[in-house]
This record gives sequence, structure tokens and C-alpha cells, in this order.
Amino acid sequence: MSSPDYLYDDDPAPLHTGTPRGRNRWIVAALLGTGLVALLAAYLLPVVNGSATEQSEQAAGVFVSALSQGDVGTAYSLLCDAERARLEEVQLNAEYLQPGTPRVVGSTELDTDDPTVEVQVEWTDGGATTRTTLTMVPQSGAKVCGVAVG
Repeated sequence: MSSPDYLYDDDPAPLHTGTPRGRNRWIVAALLGTGLVALLAAYLLPVVNGSATEQSEQAAGVFVSALSQGDVGTAYSLLCDAERARLEEVQLNAEYLQPGTPRVVGSTELDTDDPTVEVQVEWTDGGATTRTTLTMVPQSGAKVCGVAVG
């Protein structure tokens, strides 16, 4: 076999003449950095979004405020899937609305598999006060999934 003809008299220079260096440290550093970012994100997520109890109290406050102001569409959007299947929008006031001005007064996290929270709401109408308890479940955010009066 003969050598190929080159344009110049010199043979082509070898491309890689140095000693090969390992790049494993960059791969290890990238993996460790990714793991650290994942752990940091998992730790900070509840700090940014708030606990299940805080989210439930806030969603319940928006729900009862919307009901008391006649915004049934907003209140209906805060119902869980089971309640939406059970109730029509026009039935929402009869089921959840109480006379007076609503105020969230507390909450209790239940010991269940998913973080279910019961939020207590006081409806003050003049001198009369009605207490309701909203059951809040996590479904793409805290959603109202039941009410108990008294």
C-alpha cells in the first residue's frame, strides 16, 4: 500500500500530541451540584409555598369571602372534584353560605394519609355567630371538600 499524496511535502501533524487528561472531576462536580440544587429546592418549597395548614386557611378565606360577596364562580372553582360532581353552581350557596361576615379562626391538620385540614370559620351576623368547619384536601392546591355546621 502506498502513502497518499499530500499537497505539501510534510506529513499531516498528529492532532492529539499531549498526554490525555481525565475529566471525571467535572462530571462528579456536576452530579454533586445537581443533587445539592435538588435538595435545596425540596427544602425551600414549603418555605415559599407555606405549609398545608397555611395554604388551607388561605384557600378557605378566599372561598368564604367569594361566597359572601356573591362570587359563586370563584367559590365553585375552589371545590374539590368530589364536591363539584355532587353539587351544581346554583346549589353552592344553599350548602355552604351562612348569614353574616365570614372570618377564618383556626385550623386542625387531621391524621390521615394525605394532608387533610379542617378550617374553622365564624360567620358573624349582628350578635349571632355561626361556626362552620370546612374540610380542605390537596388537589392542585388546597380545595374545599365538605362542610359541617355547628
